[in-house]
Amino acid sequence: MKLRRNSRVTVLAALVLGSGRVIGQNGTEQSLVPLAFQPLPLGSIKPSGWLKDQLTLEANGLAGHERDFYDYVAHSTWLGGTKEYSALREGFPYWFNGLVPLAYAVDDSRLLEQVHSAADYVLDHQQEDGWLGPEKGTERNFWGRTPFCLGLMQLAEVDEQYEGKIVDALWRFSGLMNSMLRDNYTGYHYHDGDQVGKGDEQWGRVRVQDMLITLQWLYETHPTGNLTQLMENMQLLIKGSLNWADWYNGAIYIKEDLNTVPVSVTEPLFPYEHGVNVGQGLKALAVFRRVTKNESLVQNSKDAVDWTFQYHGAASGAILADERLAGLAPFYGTETCTLVETMYSLSYLYQALGEKDYADRCENTAFNALPVQLTPDWWGRQYVAQPNQPYSKNLGATPFWNVNSWGLTYGLETNYPCCTVNHPQGYPKFLSASYVRVGETGLAHALLSPGTVTMDDTTVKCDTTYPFGNTLTYAISANSSFDFHVRVPSWADVSTSSISVGSSKSRLSPDEHTGLHKFSIPAGSTTVTYSIGNPGIVLEKRANDTVAVHRGALVYALAIPSTNTSSLPKAYNTNQEFPSSYAPPESRDWQIFNTSNWNYAIDPSTLQLHGGNETVEGSLQNPIWAPGASPLWMTARACEIEWGMYKGVPDVPPTGEKRRCVGNGTVEVRLEPLGGAKVHLVDLPVVDLSGN
Repeated sequence: MKLRRNSRVTVLAALVLGSGRVIGQNGTEQSLVPLAFQPLPLGSIKPSGWLKDQLTLEANGLAGHERDFYDYVAHSTWLGGTKEYSALREGFPYWFNGLVPLAYAVDDSRLLEQVHSAADYVLDHQQEDGWLGPEKGTERNFWGRTPFCLGLMQLAEVDEQYEGKIVDALWRFSGLMNSMLRDNYTGYHYHDGDQVGKGDEQWGRVRVQDMLITLQWLYETHPTGNLTQLMENMQLLIKGSLNWADWYNGAIYIKEDLNTVPVSVTEPLFPYEHGVNVGQGLKALAVFRRVTKNESLVQNSKDAVDWTFQYHGAASGAILADERLAGLAPFYGTETCTLVETMYSLSYLYQALGEKDYADRCENTAFNALPVQLTPDWWGRQYVAQPNQPYSKNLGATPFWNVNSWGLTYGLETNYPCCTVNHPQGYPKFLSASYVRVGETGLAHALLSPGTVTMDDTTVKCDTTYPFGNTLTYAISANSSFDFHVRVPSWADVSTSSISVGSSKSRLSPDEHTGLHKFSIPAGSTTVTYSIGNPGIVLEKRANDTVAVHRGALVYALAIPSTNTSSLPKAYNTNQEFPSSYAPPESRDWQIFNTSNWNYAIDPSTLQLHGGNETVEGSLQNPIWAPGASPLWMTARACEIEWGMYKGVPDVPPTGEKRRCVGNGTVEVRLEPLGGAKVHLVDLPVVDLSGN
């Protein structure tokens, strides 16, 4: 099976794709540590089924219309305007980073024109010294360039008309970067040349891994410039960074609820504690390893993920950080920005290190935490969501570290605009990482979902309702034989899972490290049926003697009956409504109110699945992440308990003797996949109702 190589590698430089080896113009070999699996160029994978539905909703929703009206995109200083929500000028770059893969995923001509016109403007206005963006002099900071360069990298992969223009621009920028880094790390400084101090002024130093990804791509796929200088840039960026290895250190890392730790301890570490930084930073040490060749960073990367989710993670795959890491209390929030960055980091870690846990966690976030924070039509997003969130409304008080009273509601830019411009990258990048190359000729379905991958003479089309159903059917057409791999999720019951290739059926034998099961595909047309054995309902023990309910890749939450109201969208900094002419009529700010009690404890022995079994066939509802849309749901017996409040939201559940039934006996409650249950309880108190 042949894979597309980038076309602009000249005779003066040779590339061995996937090995990380580059022979420079002077004949000297320099190298990056190779990835475990090679990502495929943007455009190789197209969505189908429910994932295509979601991406189409996203394209027709807020993400696909920000260029039309939203101040921090349409009138950004990057495009000659005057509007920015931050001196970092990150709004337009965030949007561009997500719009490029979205536009090409759905082949939407309107979005493609947005991408092309935006890229043309910025590239045509690249400054004479190579700087990308509107900043002058001491205003120049590397961070705002980082997501924009990630967008350029993707655009160059998918569109040959832009490839040369982008590569030339990045090489010019790299040359300027070298002079800035050599000048006392200019670009890691903020205004007036002062060393950056704290807070968001350190973002460039703590988020440097995302810039390194673009530079490593340039180094490996277009080695037509000064490779020695480019390698020096990567080394200097790492040397000047806030190194995540310092944070993921047993003597430093804070495992306690940060709200119980003295400010004098937490404040100096804030760049490492900020939720979005954490989501981005999970991959940092794997990115650094490619340059430094420090193998201890493999274990550091594992510690980063394991500690983050053990001490500050939700059952849904969210990192609990309402601006700053918290603990495990179910009233803490998760920023939507953090979710999409977490997904990108986890998919990168699977490609870089090949450890199956990263792919499992990526799917968990993608199928549970992300969709619950978006309205079904993709016109509104939350700033933060809670594991136990029985309503989504303006709070009189706020339990969050640095989120205002509107942060829990759905809307255009409630609390802060960053999630508005950054949320578009979530599912498009998940799609881009769903297939990877294994070795020189192998192909793997890494993140399970419906879609089609086409690589030269090979096409693999996957038809599935996964994660609702657990059967994936592949129609494969190939001119030559190749090895195909499917990832077996860690939750799967391997003893009841199987692969059928044509008329031959066999048990699964996944690799213990990667989770991949390999089998050979002959030339011609082949049908493969992959059935994942589901172990049934699994209870995850959570803090405060609670449980989260899992079945396969989905988290089931207690769904709270509700009603809602909407208003014109509000400005984040005043909470005053915009004029009715500002945004399209579909853009509304939403509050959701519970219409029933929420203070329930369940008897987990009474949980029952309804609506299907291992196979969920046919078309799913569209939108699928809406209340009641899932083909599967559960019921359980429950009773009301006394459950106190904390700053306007449910407190941690009572434990021990304080947890007892009150009210009118037992009731039947409904649990739905979390993505559609916009108001919900995930961390559920448990009681024994066998005597009732």
